Amino acid sequence: MEDSTYSIKTTSRTKRLVSIDLLRGLVMLLMALDHVRGFFSNPGFNPLDLEQSNPPLFFTRWLTHLCAPSFILLAGIAAYLACQRRTNKKELSRFLLIRGVWLIFLDLTVISLAWTFLPGIFIMGVLWVIGWSMIILSALIQLPIKKIAIIGMMLVIGHNLFDGVQAENTGIWHWFWSFLHEPNLFMPFPGIRFLLSYPLIPWVGVMAVGYALGQVFSFENNQRLSWLRNLSFGLFVSFLVIRGSNIYGDPQPWSVQSNWFKTVLSFLNCHKYPPSLTYLLITLSLALLLLYLFELKQFRFIQPLILFGQVPLFFYLIHLWVIHFAAIVLALPKYGLAAVTLPYIYKSAMPENYGYSLHHVYIIWLIIVMILYPLCNWFAHYKYQHRYWWLNFL
Repeated sequence: MEDSTYSIKTTSRTKRLVSIDLLRGLVMLLMALDHVRGFFSNPGFNPLDLEQSNPPLFFTRWLTHLCAPSFILLAGIAAYLACQRRTNKKELSRFLLIRGVWLIFLDLTVISLAWTFLPGIFIMGVLWVIGWSMIILSALIQLPIKKIAIIGMMLVIGHNLFDGVQAENTGIWHWFWSFLHEPNLFMPFPGIRFLLSYPLIPWVGVMAVGYALGQVFSFENNQRLSWLRNLSFGLFVSFLVIRGSNIYGDPQPWSVQSNWFKTVLSFLNCHKYPPSLTYLLITLSLALLLLYLFELKQFRFIQPLILFGQVPLFFYLIHLWVIHFAAIVLALPKYGLAAVTLPYIYKSAMPENYGYSLHHVYIIWLIIVMILYPLCNWFAHYKYQHRYWWLNFL
């Protein structure tokens, strides 16, 4: 019996590509969960703060760490697979360059406005860093793939050597160092703010590693599964050793807490902005493990995730608008017109009594997902049935 959804009905792709779509779809849902939590809860503290948080809130936030590393790794893999389909690397370089510029533009316009509903605030987030990584990868792909892998690994492994370099101490180069390695807030003119949350290094390294990893998806099934399993295990063991040593790899060392469970949480609580070596080891280990599992066995109950994985940019562009509008609709009866510019990025500006409990956040998230699914299904149908050039950029 033919399924009514695009993702199941039209999927004639090989297991290796379906596994990529499944992982991408899964991290899309986790990303949406994190953003729903951000808009609908107001804990007044960092959910990863061991002194104030609780295990459900901690792991809700921690699991979403999988998102950005997976997005960027998969973008690198997709670039390699695209290279296999195109006639030459010059054509791929041009595509990566144009798409990179397009993603940066979207982040500074459509996405920034979706976050804030306020003019003059520009957020340089995940699309920003994916865009710049694609621009750099457009040049790197001219190199032999081994050199690309080495460059990527050097950026991922070595960038924590510069944790002690602070932008404020670099003089006129402070903006450039922030662009590379340190989140910052820039206010070049009154009323204009640039919030840099995703500095470039080591994300460009993750994309370069993803590009090199793309080779694995040209291997035969058993060999590919072996590589994915062994790489995942190797990264996880490396995480345990490097994190356990507490010497290098994270500016946020773990410590023994009041009980063993909190000590485990401290061990897992790695630095994200910018992503530390240990942060990337544990998240990329999980990403590769999921790719392995998705290729090893077909989990029918998660097959709808394929749809989200096939239209990731469309999902990303609309999900923030849907979430922000929903937050306003629920807040209007209590807070009036002040809810229209719900200050997501300024938690301190939220009313003290604003927010919903975590189980309500999960319910709202599921409702948001049910709203997004038919929208993504419609767009997937439209993209499949039309061959307009601009659809390649959505």
